[in-house]
Amino acid sequence: MLCDRGPRAARHIAEGARSLSGMNGDRVRACLGEGPVLMPGGWDAVSARLTHEAGFPVAFLSGYATSATLLGLPDFGYVTQTEMAEVARRVCRSAPGLAVIVDGDTGYGNPLNTIRTVELYEQAGAAGIFLEDQVFPKKCGHMAGKKVVDRDDWLAKLRAALDHRDRLFVTARTDARAAIGLDEGIERARAAADLGVDAIFVEAPESIAELERIADATPGLVRVANMIEAGKTPLLTPAELHDLGFDLIVSPLSNLYSAARAMAHTLEVLQAHGTLRDHLDLLTTFDDFNRVVDLDHHYAVEDRYREDREDPV
Repeated sequence: MLCDRGPRAARHIAEGARSLSGMNGDRVRACLGEGPVLMPGGWDAVSARLTHEAGFPVAFLSGYATSATLLGLPDFGYVTQTEMAEVARRVCRSAPGLAVIVDGDTGYGNPLNTIRTVELYEQAGAAGIFLEDQVFPKKCGHMAGKKVVDRDDWLAKLRAALDHRDRLFVTARTDARAAIGLDEGIERARAAADLGVDAIFVEAPESIAELERIADATPGLVRVANMIEAGKTPLLTPAELHDLGFDLIVSPLSNLYSAARAMAHTLEVLQAHGTLRDHLDLLTTFDDFNRVVDLDHHYAVEDRYREDREDPV
């Protein structure tokens, strides 16, 4: 049973457009107390609003997706700390009923830089952060060529994050499985758990047997599973992952890949026919999209301040 999904209509958008996010890590902790949490990935305000409207209480702001959509570049550490924080601010403000966990990469430097990252993310309205142990510039967790820093260097950044957070949900991600081996990844996850992180994330296990080893070696912990289509880890359902001991499940690229495919197909049709007149099934409608961006609310605000509006007597 996933966490309470809340409203599925446009009402939350009208309410949210007028306030900053009131979410924090306590929302994520509460959801985990009710069962597995599935977090779709997003990269902007529209993807966040659609995720919330679909009934998801928690979402992931993906560094991979942000690098691709903001810069047109792969997840090679190109997105900066302040760029990611600004995207987080827009996403959290656009869907304040959605708890957003934001990709924090390596903390963007040493423990001092990590502290600033935590502060910027909390100011943006983020509910959580992922912090990893890769050597900067990092790569997507399912790409080749990853390297990790010394264990103590990573743990120092995690301590800094924990010492300076308010209620941010801190996930410790290690990429040691690919860079060194699964045993080291498990040991790093245990060491991070000893610091008091909220969840541990051994990235890119390559089989169900490896998932089982991680769970068996980390009893009593909240564990993350990263479900990337055609990635290193087998694609499993939340129920299957829960049975294996993984309850914080991120599907970071499903929306990005589906959007990219849909746009590519639409452009092919437009190139071939010069119009989508006979292919409107490829599109959402004008009215439906206007509802996503809460057009009626803005018409109401505009009407309130029209110069020719007659004031009530």
